[in-house]
Amino acid sequence: MEPVSTEPQHCPDAGVPPESPPGPTRWGICSAGRICHDFLVALKTLPPEEHTAVAVAARDLPRAQAFARRHGLPRAYGSYRELAEDPDVEVVYVGTVNPQHLPAGRLFLAAGKAVLLEKPMAVGAHQVRELMAAARTRGVFLMEGFWTRFFPAWERLQALVAGGALGEPRVLRGALAFTLGDVERVREPGLAGGALLDLGGYGLQMATALMGGAPCSLRAYGCLHPSGVDETVTMTLEYEGNRQAVLTCSMAAELPGGAALGGTQGWAEFPSHMNCPTELVVGGRRELFPLPPPSQPLNFPHGTGLRYEAQHVRECLLQGLTESPVMPLAESELIAQLLDEARRQVGAAGPEEGPPGAPSPMA
Repeated sequence: MEPVSTEPQHCPDAGVPPESPPGPTRWGICSAGRICHDFLVALKTLPPEEHTAVAVAARDLPRAQAFARRHGLPRAYGSYRELAEDPDVEVVYVGTVNPQHLPAGRLFLAAGKAVLLEKPMAVGAHQVRELMAAARTRGVFLMEGFWTRFFPAWERLQALVAGGALGEPRVLRGALAFTLGDVERVREPGLAGGALLDLGGYGLQMATALMGGAPCSLRAYGCLHPSGVDETVTMTLEYEGNRQAVLTCSMAAELPGGAALGGTQGWAEFPSHMNCPTELVVGGRRELFPLPPPSQPLNFPHGTGLRYEAQHVRECLLQGLTESPVMPLAESELIAQLLDEARRQVGAAGPEEGPPGAPSPMA
């Protein structure tokens, strides 16, 4: 006689269908510019059952239509409001010029859309706070698009720091520079141009993540472009315990974009492209993190790396989150405050940014 098992048996529930996998995240694209092109090329490196782009909006309808044809999007709009009213759009990637981040972000958040806002989130910390309040009031997801945070090379560096492999981080240095003086959006004060708003945030996000939040002090030294925007700036951030970050950004020269972190027990370095790293050197040992190849020519180096932040947004939405645990809104506010202070110290010109007297993060 066969022995009878006394273990409980798990039988499928009769008549209950298995839970279906979630459908693709449905993206709307706000702007038909260069970074939006790269974002869509990056999106196509991800599984189509997880990500799909359904519409694009630009202020010029023929331009939006040409963009849609190039990327195979089913719908094109000649206004951002039409994109906000599209019921099929779940999340909007905003890649407009800097001064449009606040009004575009407000529009999509008010419509109940999740928003991935290209960095800088807005022009000034008070605008960032306004967007944060709008997202929280509406209960929808908002994240600043610091794509660096989601690159595998960056995640590897953070894991080394968190695991104590470098000891206590004591010194961070980084320099990011491109010749951008002829690029209108970087050159013009009315477009919130300047090296700090275009490039400076990358070093600051490294400092806030790796050195421990707000510094005790920030000193900025720099020179201005003839238009009045900041052209080259070096920031020195002092942290408790005699720790320091020295960060340079420039729109007047070319640099490899390296950054290095020194700790009490070791060091690690991005030899180039600190904003989109694919190589990490740890104590002299080189580690590579290759990107998938693009299906179309890209406008920016390592552009397919935008895939990682898109995938993170999907993961957050599937979990019902309204902000990212990796790039939280409070950190976007802190970075904006630090940029405000650096721009104030060097006397950078820019669009009207709201009431003076905003609290300093070092206060």
